[in-house]
Amino acid sequence: MPDTPPSLPAAVGDGLDVGLGVAAVARRIGVAPGTLRTWARRYGIGPTGHVAGTQRRYTSADLARLSLMRRLMLEGVTPADAARAALEGPVNPARRALRRARDRARDVTSASAAAASGAGRRSRAGGGGRIVALRDASPAARGLARAAMTLDPAACSGLLATSLARRGVIASWQDMVLPVLVGLGERWRATGRGVEVEHLLTECVEDELRATTRRLSAPRNVSPVLLAAPAPEEHSLALHAVAAALAERRVGVRMFGAGVPLTGLAEAVTRTGAAVVFLWAQGAGRWHDPAMLDVLPGIRPHPLVVLGGPGWLPPDGLQAGALAVRRVDDLSSAVEVVLVGLGLTTPQAR
Repeated sequence: MPDTPPSLPAAVGDGLDVGLGVAAVARRIGVAPGTLRTWARRYGIGPTGHVAGTQRRYTSADLARLSLMRRLMLEGVTPADAARAALEGPVNPARRALRRARDRARDVTSASAAAASGAGRRSRAGGGGRIVALRDASPAARGLARAAMTLDPAACSGLLATSLARRGVIASWQDMVLPVLVGLGERWRATGRGVEVEHLLTECVEDELRATTRRLSAPRNVSPVLLAAPAPEEHSLALHAVAAALAERRVGVRMFGAGVPLTGLAEAVTRTGAAVVFLWAQGAGRWHDPAMLDVLPGIRPHPLVVLGGPGWLPPDGLQAGALAVRRVDDLSSAVEVVLVGLGLTTPQAR
């Protein structure tokens, strides 16, 4: 018989009442022991037959219910609805809970989502304790936030991979990843806590985006697209989102990442004959002036320079020497502009 982990005796899989302790169950489903006690007190989903004053022991059926509750919460279902579904039964109630959560998400308008991330509401976005304040966010975003706050990379990666496969890069980035990153940033500004959560989530997102990019085997563009964040910019996650979204459309890129000196970027443009150069600038207080792009060589035909991120000063006339320069505000428009620059599509009517 194969060995089983100490925290999960073999009898659990056989449906027997093995009497697991709180710590063992917490490790098994990936939550803190105190969370199990809170769930039992608030939602009535605890160890079967527990007697006050005695040690809590969970049966295999208890473990199955708690695992279902945890899975539903990672899908974006509220703790109360997830507990209710888990107590009612393992299949149909769970589906109803997921459907209720998704129906609520469809009622959210783009205007309210924009307002939720606006500066005027940031003062109320503390997200203290072990939660991230996500107003009007999708169930997928709420599930990702819960997984990130428990520092569970496997859960984060699983949710991201499922969303990327089902909904694609742009929808996953804009409706799932960005709201959580914004919420974590607001939480850090309000409390000074949570930087470790942001780092773990960023690693998971980058890994999944890289996996999407690597699946491209036969790009349809001949002239390359260069992606870089000019020095002293240190953030490159958005570049990986652009690369993955383009890979879904069979467009290959040359990724240079963050902190690239402009002299090195100019050399890369010359050597590759790039058709499009996408540059990201995010860092607050380190504003880039598009006039700095004059250092890029004027190869013919001239490459299109696309600027993304909040770290660019508003350019006069969007022109840098002989180079045409475009600003983009989101991932969808970035992909559209790059495709137009490559001649793979025509501009959409505005």
